[in-house]
Amino acid sequence: MTSGQQFHFISGLPRAGSTLLSAILRQNPRFRAGMTSPVGALFNGLLEQVSAGSEFGTVISRDKRRRLLRGLFDSYYADQPDDSVVFDTNRLWSARLPALRDLFPQSKVIACVRNVAWVMDSLERLYRANPFENTRLFNDAVERNTVYSRVDTLGQRNRLVGFSWTAIKEAFYGEQAGSLLLVDYDLLAQAPEKVLPLVYQFIGEPWFDGHDFGQLEFDAPEFDSALGLSGLHKVRPRVALEPRRTILPPDLFAQYQDMSFWHDVANSTASVITAKKTISPSQEAP
Repeated sequence: MTSGQQFHFISGLPRAGSTLLSAILRQNPRFRAGMTSPVGALFNGLLEQVSAGSEFGTVISRDKRRRLLRGLFDSYYADQPDDSVVFDTNRLWSARLPALRDLFPQSKVIACVRNVAWVMDSLERLYRANPFENTRLFNDAVERNTVYSRVDTLGQRNRLVGFSWTAIKEAFYGEQAGSLLLVDYDLLAQAPEKVLPLVYQFIGEPWFDGHDFGQLEFDAPEFDSALGLSGLHKVRPRVALEPRRTILPPDLFAQYQDMSFWHDVANSTASVITAKKTISPSQEAP
C-alpha cells in the first residue's frame, strides 16, 4: 500500500540553486525539501541488483521491480505526514525521467540551471576557499593540479558538471520533457517573488503566502566537511544575486560560457524560466 504523499523531484547543475530552491520551498509547512538525498543512490543500487546481469534479474518480474523501487520512496519518507508534498533532490533524476514518470505519473522534475562557466567559477572558488583539503571532487593530484585540470575534470561526461549537464540535455529533448521545468539561477536569485509562483503553477499547488525571501535557513556543515568543500550547501539568509568578476582565466571561461541550450525551446516540450524570458514551449514571452 502506497502513501498519499505527492512526489516531485529537484535536479540540475551543481551550484545552480537547487539548495536555495529547497530552502525556499521548505518554508511551506506542507513541503519537504532539502539537499541531495540518498534515495537516488539506493534507486540505482537496487535496479542494478534486479536487472539483466544480476543473478536475480531473471526471477524478478517488471511489476515486482516497480514495487521495489516505489517502495524506496515510501519507506524513506514514511516519517513524513501522509499529505506531504515531497521534493527529492538528486542530479541523476534528470536522467531517470522514464522511470519517474512510470512510478509517479503526476510528478514533475525541476532542474536548476546556470551558465556553465559560472558553475565552474563557483566550484573553483569553493576549492580555493578550502586550500588545506584535497576535496573528494578529484581523485588524484593530476586532476587537481591546476585550474585547467580541475575544470576539465569536472566537465567530463561522467563527472560532477559534465554528467549533470548531459542528463538535463537528455531530459530536455526527451519524450517526457513536458514534465520538466528548468529554472535559471540568475532569475531565481534576482526575483524569487516572480519565479516561485511559476513553480507552484507548474506543480499544480496553491500559492503559499508565508514565503520570506529574506529569512532563509539551510546549512549542512558535516556533509560538506566530509567532501572537503566547506560551505557547499550553505544558503545565505537573504536571496540575492551578487555580481562578481570570474576567477577563471579568460580562455577557460570562454570554453564553457555558451552551453546554455535551454535558451532555445524550439525542439523541446519542456518549460523554462530564465533571466531573459519566462515561457513554456507553447507560449510567447510576456
